[in-house]
Amino acid sequence: MNEIFADEQKKLRGRFMEMGIDASEQIYLATKSFIDKDIELAQKVKENDDLVNEEELALEKRALKVMALQQPLAADFRTVITILKASSDVERIADHAVHIARETILVDALEEKLNSQEIDEIISQMTVKLRRMLENILDAYLKTDEQNAYEVANCDLEIDRLYIQGQKIIIEKMKDHPKGIEMGSHYLTIIRLLERIGDHIVNLAEWIIYSVTGRITELNPGKANPVLVKDQGLK
Repeated sequence: MNEIFADEQKKLRGRFMEMGIDASEQIYLATKSFIDKDIELAQKVKENDDLVNEEELALEKRALKVMALQQPLAADFRTVITILKASSDVERIADHAVHIARETILVDALEEKLNSQEIDEIISQMTVKLRRMLENILDAYLKTDEQNAYEVANCDLEIDRLYIQGQKIIIEKMKDHPKGIEMGSHYLTIIRLLERIGDHIVNLAEWIIYSVTGRITELNPGKANPVLVKDQGLK
C-alpha cells in the first residue's frame, strides 16, 4: 500500500466513524423523544435528517476519487468497497431514527394513547442494546476485528426477542382499547424500525467480515437457522 493511499484510507475511516457516531446519537434522541413525549426533540431529529445523508455523499465522492486516482490493489480495493457499502447501512440507520421521530409526532397528535409504560421499557432496552451494538461494531470496523463482528451480529438475537415481546404487549393493549388499532400501529412501527436498525448493524458486521476475508457471509443466526429461531422464541 502506497503512503498516499494509506493516508486517504485513514481519512475515509475517520469520516465513516463520524457517520456512525452521528447515527447513534440520532437513535438516542429519537427514542428519547418518544419515551419523554418530547415533540420539540422529535422535530430536532427530523431537522438533523440531512446531516448523515450529507456525510454519506461526501464519503462516497472521496472513496470514488481514491479508487480512480490511486488504483488500489485487490485487498485495498475491498477496504474502500466496504466503506461504501457500510456507509449505506449507516445512512439507513439514521433514516430509521428520523422515522421514529415522525411516528412520535403522530402519536402525540392522537387524542387518546395506549398505556405505554411497558412499551416504553421495551423501547428503552432496545435502544440501549442497539447503541451498544453500533458502538462495538464501529470499534470492530476500526480494528478490522472479525471475531468482534461475529459477536455483535449474535447480539441481534436479543433485539429480535425484545421486538417479539413488544409486539405481543402492543397487540394485547390494542385489543383492550376502542381505538387501539390506530394507536397501536404507530407503536408497532417504532419497534419494527428499531428491529430493522439491528439488521443494518448485522449488515455492518458482514461488511467487516468481507473486508477481512473477501467472502460475503450471512451473520444473522436468528433468522437464518430455523432451529435456533424456534429455540429463541422468535416465531
